[in-house]
Amino acid sequence: MATLYIDAPENKNQFKTVAAAVYKTLGQVDPLKAEIVYLNAEEMQKLNASSRGVDSVTDVLSFPSIENARGKVLLKKDNPYCIDGNRLFIGSIALCREKIASQAKELGHSEERETVYLTVHGLMHLFGYDHIEENDKKQMREKEKEALSLLGITE
Repeated sequence: MATLYIDAPENKNQFKTVAAAVYKTLGQVDPLKAEIVYLNAEEMQKLNASSRGVDSVTDVLSFPSIENARGKVLLKKDNPYCIDGNRLFIGSIALCREKIASQAKELGHSEERETVYLTVHGLMHLFGYDHIEENDKKQMREKEKEALSLLGITE
């Protein structure tokens, strides 16, 4: 069975479970790979400023390696320049520890739950989903809810 492998320095089991839910939700079939890193607030602010021109701390940033991926089954044969070993590399996600903690407290749930949501959100960006236009936002939220429900999270 093909999977979405997560290259992360910690929380590998949690990320593996989240990745499996997103993989299933989006109907993927080839072995895929994504990278997830944790940054502190200062590092995240610098990355946000350099990559998006926004000089503030954010909770998650995603850097997809495949363009126009939304709604598509990503195949190695269609993306030969993104192969990492036997897996198709779909991109990188940066999570900010401090934002995860503050948002979890503000929203009244655990840091683990916030991390799961932001990981799903970041992975959706790697698969080409965004929330700039209202219709796109609706599609992204529907896919996020579907993946989160597979993880037992319903709001």
